[in-house]
Amino acid sequence: MASLGEDSGYVPYTAFSAKQSYIEANPDVIQSFTNALQKGMNYVSSHTPEEIAKVIQPQFEETDLETLTTIITRYYEQDTWKDNLIFEEESFTLLQNILEEAGELPERVPYADLVTTEFAEKASK
Repeated sequence: MASLGEDSGYVPYTAFSAKQSYIEANPDVIQSFTNALQKGMNYVSSHTPEEIAKVIQPQFEETDLETLTTIITRYYEQDTWKDNLIFEEESFTLLQNILEEAGELPERVPYADLVTTEFAEKASK
């Protein structure tokens, strides 16, 4: 048995998208949103699983604190979370591989045509 979190690499399970016209008209909104997400990543990187579990428990009322802590500890041990939001080409390719193997991707899209990392790069500084 293997852990997908350990064996898959960084799969971008969460990504955000916006029309190019919106990005161009609202770069401050995009940057503020990205900065807030990075702040959350920084919190995860600088706190223990126990601390994180206490903070997120209200979002998981049906799950006890010990179980949440166990899950978060597993994520730490598997290096599940990156320390930044930069969507690297390697992760993009991995995601397309997964979607293609599942029969959900009719054709591949070039990384440069779909991904911008400028906001994540600024937020990570």
